[in-house]
Amino acid sequence: MAISLSVVLLLLFLAVIFLRNGALKISHATICVMLGFYLASSSVAPTIHQGLAATADIVSGLHP
Repeated sequence: MAISLSVVLLLLFLAVIFLRNGALKISHATICVMLGFYLASSSVAPTIHQGLAATADIVSGLHP
C-alpha cells in the first residue's frame, strides 16, 4: 500500500508540474487517467503490479 501510494503521489506531483509548465494539456492528462483505469481493470494489471514491486525492492536494496 505504501509503495503504490508513493507512486501515485509522485505521478500526481509530476502531472501538476507538467500542467503548470504547459508541457501537459488537460486533454492529455485525461487520456492518461483513462488509460490507467483501463490498465488496472485488464489482465495485464498483475504483471504491472509485480514489475513495480520488483523495481521497488531493487531500489530499496541499494545502499549508496
